Amino acid sequence: MAQPSLYPGARVALLCISSAVPEDRLETALAAVRALGLEPVLYPSCYYENRHGYFAADDAQRAKDLQDAFAAPSIQGILSIRGGYGAHRLMGLLDLREIARHPKVFCGYSDVTALHIALNQCCRMVTFHTPMPSTEWYKGLDEFTLTYLRRALFGALTGPMPLGDKTETLQGGRAKGPLCGGNLSLVCDSLGTPWEIDTRGKILFLEDVGEKTYRVDAMLTQLRNAGKFEDCAGILLGYWTDCDPEYPEKTLWLPDIIRELLVPTGKPILSGLPCGHSMPTMSLPLGATAVMDADTKTLEVCC
Repeated sequence: MAQPSLYPGARVALLCISSAVPEDRLETALAAVRALGLEPVLYPSCYYENRHGYFAADDAQRAKDLQDAFAAPSIQGILSIRGGYGAHRLMGLLDLREIARHPKVFCGYSDVTALHIALNQCCRMVTFHTPMPSTEWYKGLDEFTLTYLRRALFGALTGPMPLGDKTETLQGGRAKGPLCGGNLSLVCDSLGTPWEIDTRGKILFLEDVGEKTYRVDAMLTQLRNAGKFEDCAGILLGYWTDCDPEYPEKTLWLPDIIRELLVPTGKPILSGLPCGHSMPTMSLPLGATAVMDADTKTLEVCC
């Protein structure tokens, strides 16, 4: 089955898989989606009155919204309106076999990584690591971010990807394989579950936000000990936004941690990709096959 894409006028479901969208952002988020030529359809989890503690709604409602959006013939794509916390609580409530029968454009990042992993692996879908309507779109997007978001939405996110001047080679080499990963915390949360990330022969992308350096160290160590770096073909590292040491006077800095834990694998590694919890940010097609060349600092999406 061909990977779907959107088109001007396409109806897209907006839902909250994790935390609630702030009330004062909902209308501007809707306007931002319409400005891209899409017709947003709000699902119950987007309404603030349905919030449940620190979730946009209870687990059953959030899972139902996602299941319903994939099943609805009138919906061409699904946009996670924001991240936050709670996507991995939905995993046991979803009928992934049924979702696989209705592949659609699916976008989001951060906590949404839990869904990216499952949809890529269990449903054989390509999904898109993109900014989200009530997190970035509502404020207005820079030209770089908007260009690659449009390419993700409208089916043109192939070919050479823009890595920028800050991309660094940590370990040379060339690798080809499906892109996987996303937010480091959520990738680690998948370990030991039926939806554990499978990095075998894949290019693993990682980024995170708001984690102390020792926590990044712990999570990268967990992935190393689980064999995820040994299994993968190559590693891409994005933004580490506000990932500062707890005690700057006695710490390993992120470059030290990455050098000690990732470089010894001998896998091709590029760091400094403009992708993650900062702007500008590129969009990535998770599940699509890509070729990375750490020597020439290039990344190309094949299909």
